[in-house]
Amino acid sequence: MKVVWHDTLDSTQEEIRRNIGTLDNMSVVAALFQTAGKGQRGNKWSSGRGENLTFSILIRPGQDGIRPISAKEQFQISIVSALSVNDLIEGLGIHCRIKWPNDIYVGDKKLCGMLIENQLSPSGMVESSIIGIGININQTDFPPQLMNPTSVAKITHTTYDIEPLLQDFLAIFTKLLAMEPKTLKKRYLDCLYRMGRKADYVDTKTGEPFCGTIIGIDEEALLKVEMPDGSVKKFAFKEISYVL
Repeated sequence: MKVVWHDTLDSTQEEIRRNIGTLDNMSVVAALFQTAGKGQRGNKWSSGRGENLTFSILIRPGQDGIRPISAKEQFQISIVSALSVNDLIEGLGIHCRIKWPNDIYVGDKKLCGMLIENQLSPSGMVESSIIGIGININQTDFPPQLMNPTSVAKITHTTYDIEPLLQDFLAIFTKLLAMEPKTLKKRYLDCLYRMGRKADYVDTKTGEPFCGTIIGIDEEALLKVEMPDGSVKKFAFKEISYVL
């Protein structure tokens, strides 16, 4: 996988989007600093210059040995990406979990966020996917508006060279991308934050707080939660807030 490093970019996600017509499959764009890093649903991703891993990957399922992925199966990309970061961080001796859909948490603190943007073909297949990932590596001072950030350095009290870590991630990502979806989903559920234990949440559509138990995800990647009355409710992204 070819990695192009930039000293400064507005956003690695935007850089791939601008050049998607000329980039090879599995191209990687990384930046030491982003002036307009993007998170989920338009949120800004804050990262210190040269301190963290901020990069995006372009994949085209159905080409160059990557299995085709239908629109219904597109959460596979999120699973592969989240598990790849999880495995990278676990390899550094840090126990972490995947907070649905694809944040990486250590305890109740956020270590990594992702933005995955899929382009679908008229036939209902994923034509391309831009996977944007930001992993807090060496940053120890965070803006006060970030509620619960942490970093590898804050946990291990060690400073890391970020470029070799990106190569380690890409090796893991390539391996997992070739694995069977059923195996990946089982691993994802095994790593899911708060899986199988009662915790406090808020239903953001109604504003109602409740104590529930995450029991898995359905075929459309909706989060399945056992409610206080024993019923099972499904939540889409941003329809449930975790009380930390």
